[in-house]
Parts: sequence; structure tokens; C-alpha cells
Amino acid sequence: MFSVRGRGAARLAAATLVSGIVAVGAIATAGPAFADEPAPGTGGVTAKLGGLTEDAGGVLITEKNGDKWPVTGGLFKMEVGGGGTLFTYCIDLRTPAKHDFDYKEVGWDESSLHSNENAGKILWILKNGYPELSADQLGSKLGVELSKSEAAAGTQAAIWTLSDDVTATPKSDDAKKLTEQLLKDAVTLEEPKASLALSPSSVAGKAGEKVGPITVTTNAKPTIAVAPGAPAGVKIVDKAGQPVTEAKNGDEIFFDVPAGTADGSAELTAEATAEVSLGRAFVSVDGPSQTLILAGSTASTVKATASATWAKKGAVPAVTVAKDCAKGGLEIIASNEGDEPWTFDLKGTSYTIGAGETKTVTVPLAEDEAYKFTITGPNGFEETFEGVLDCKTATPGPKPSETPTTEPSTEPSETPSTQPSTETPSASPSTSAPTGDTTGTTGTTGTTGGGDLAETGSSNATPMIAGIAAALVVIGGAAVFILRKKKTAGH
Repeated sequence: MFSVRGRGAARLAAATLVSGIVAVGAIATAGPAFADEPAPGTGGVTAKLGGLTEDAGGVLITEKNGDKWPVTGGLFKMEVGGGGTLFTYCIDLRTPAKHDFDYKEVGWDESSLHSNENAGKILWILKNGYPELSADQLGSKLGVELSKSEAAAGTQAAIWTLSDDVTATPKSDDAKKLTEQLLKDAVTLEEPKASLALSPSSVAGKAGEKVGPITVTTNAKPTIAVAPGAPAGVKIVDKAGQPVTEAKNGDEIFFDVPAGTADGSAELTAEATAEVSLGRAFVSVDGPSQTLILAGSTASTVKATASATWAKKGAVPAVTVAKDCAKGGLEIIASNEGDEPWTFDLKGTSYTIGAGETKTVTVPLAEDEAYKFTITGPNGFEETFEGVLDCKTATPGPKPSETPTTEPSTEPSETPSTQPSTETPSASPSTSAPTGDTTGTTGTTGTTGGGDLAETGSSNATPMIAGIAAALVVIGGAAVFILRKKKTAGH
């Protein structure tokens, strides 16, 4: 089954990515693009979306206009590249989740939470709901017996109420009690830190000096190293010029480029094994798909990179790009640490960055628009950026059928779905992962890569659509038959 509500259908159509940028906005001398944070950077966890470890069962969604429709959802399992497992809930219920899509960890300002005043309360619910607390623990607090699926349903419904501006009510009375209690007790918490990020992701300077700084944001202690292929003698140092092999949150690090080194570039890598903080948002990098929020994790591999460019004379460029959901597009921070102007082209428009200048190019994008572009400069400088702008939850659309299907399909087609499979976490979750009664229960997953996971953010309108489509085919065939008979008679 697939969602036909409002933007959900448009998102399915947009799964065929259209590369490029709609329009490029004005260029301005840059103050910090994000006033209260360092320049945006890269890093964190990348994970592939799997299936459900806990099927939340039936939840009734009530829209602001009174429309009601049933939905099922649950706790998603995601596998981290390099090792580790994540557990996430949906925060975009009307949008289908794409099985086997890759997701990237982002801050709230790069997701649908950027304008949600209840984002901090959602984090509180994650810290005080399932699986952070076991079903037995939650049931004991409420004086009821909660199953794992009821605990997941109660927690997911509370999150949906705040993330999608609806009233989400589990069909189970005990799960409903959990939802009500979580919403009643929720208070606003501060946004969690990134598992690992380097900001900015690109710096420039001259040989014979420290090139940077690059600020490390992390909840771990990553190892720091110069990536293979760097010129001899280039190393990573701290403010005092001492070599760095490990960093902590807030550290500033630099590329130390020996005097006389030929014009060129280098990259550093940062890597750690860490538990990703509850409440971090995850957005698809493969195309439009449901936005997720972290509910638990095992120890996972987190990585980040940053690059440096240097030259004796001429322009020495650096570029960092990040989504800015508040502005509905991208912020491209371009700097030039050289002694000559640098001009680059972006979608048919030329921009010049003077010697010693830093400027910001604002690139407006449509919601769900895919983008891919390359910025070039002297001495072989080349940076390619690609992704999908996903900054909003899907808006309400036509009211779906209220008769739930008993066997939801996992594919938007007429092919019969496979029977639900049993999901069991492959790694032993830590304290941030499901605890207590953590054995996975039955959850339906997509049968092929890219298929919709209809359990979350889906409606039950597929049978209705199929019926209408069949009727239209019959009517169309009849019309053709009648017209052909008329034409024959006319001759």
C-alpha cells in the first residue's frame, strides 16, 4: 500500500530524481550562515533503512478538520555503514518510507523539526518512552501490562501528535494511556549534539602556515588522521601547533602545511565508535522518503571529513554547503584566502569572491527537490554537492478510506505482498537501544530495494484506487468502442 495523501503522492512521483537547481539567489558578504552555531560541516552517521522491529499496530489519526484515518507504524531498524544498528520513529507520517534508502544524520535545522516548536518535547518523549524504557517499566508506571508493540504504538502516537500536528490515538486502551501520559508530562529539552561533525568542511590558506581552524563537534573521542595521498609533511595540529591524533568536543584543529610545499590540497578524516544521541534527525540522501528520529542505538561507526587547499599566489578557494530549512534552500559559503579574485559559475550565473573575502550564496530549492552541482577553482579545486531538500512534513490531503486492510501491501503495485517477516536486531543494543523485552516481533518490510514501507505514513486507499483505475479502464475501452462504431457508420 502507498500513501495517496497530499504531498505523499507527489513524493512518490519525485522518486525519479531531477538533478539541478531551480534558481540561484543573491550573493552576500557572509556573516555566519547560522548565527548561533559554527559554519556548517559534514559528518555523522549514515545508515540504510530496514524494516520494523516493533509493529506499533493500529493508530487512529484525527486531522484538524476532523478527518480520521487509520495507520500502522512502529520502530524502524537501520544498519550503519561500518557497523552498528539504529532504531528510529517516524516524524513525517503522511510520507512513505523507502526500503533500503540511505539516510544521513542531520541537525534539526536541516529537517522538518527546524520550525517545530515541539521538537524539544519530542526529545523528552524519546527519553521517557519506548525503547529507552522497556515495556515492563512503562506498564509498571501506568499500572497496566504493556506489550512491546503497545509500548511502541503509545510512543509513536505521542510523537506523531507533536511532529505532524494531528491527534494520534492508539487503538489499544493501554497504549492510549501511555500516549496521554507522555504528552501530559513532556517538557522541552535542548537539541542533542551531533555524533561527529567537522565545521567548516573546507578551509584554505598558504603553505608555511596552519590552515584552519576546523571545529570538532562530537559526543565521542574520534581519531584524527591525514587521509592517504596528502603531500609529505602535511599533518594535523592543534592551536599550539602540536600534532593531533585524537579530539574531543569543541577542539579546534588545523592542517599544518610545511613551507615550500607545492600548491595542492589534502583531506583529514575523523572516525569514532559512538552511540548516536537520542533525538537526532535522519533524512534520506537517495530521494524523497519519510524523515525519521533516533530512538536508540548500538555503538556505531561515525565518520567525518574536511579538506584544505593552499597555494603560493593567486586565488585559494574553499566551499562549504549546508541545507538551511529556515530559508528553504542551500547556503553556500565560499571563501578565498588568496591574493587574487576567484570566480565560479553556478547554474549559469558567475560569482566573484575577492581576495580575503567570504561570501554566502543562497540557493532556493523546492521541497523534495534533488540537487547536484560542482564548483571549480584554480589548482584543480573541485567540490561536488548533492542531496535532496526535505524540510517539511507532508500536508493533509484527501481523506482516505477508513476501512483498514488486513494485509497491507509493501509495494505500490498489484503484485501480492509477501507475508510479514520476523525482525530480530542483529546486535545487542546498549543502554540507548531497546532494553528489557527487546526480542524483535513481526514487522512487514519492503520486498525489493526502493519499495515503500507502507506501515508508517501510509493510508489504506490502495484498494479504492485500484477499483477506480479498473473502472476508468472499462469506461475508456467502452468509449473507444462506441467512437469506432460511429466512425464506421459514418463511412
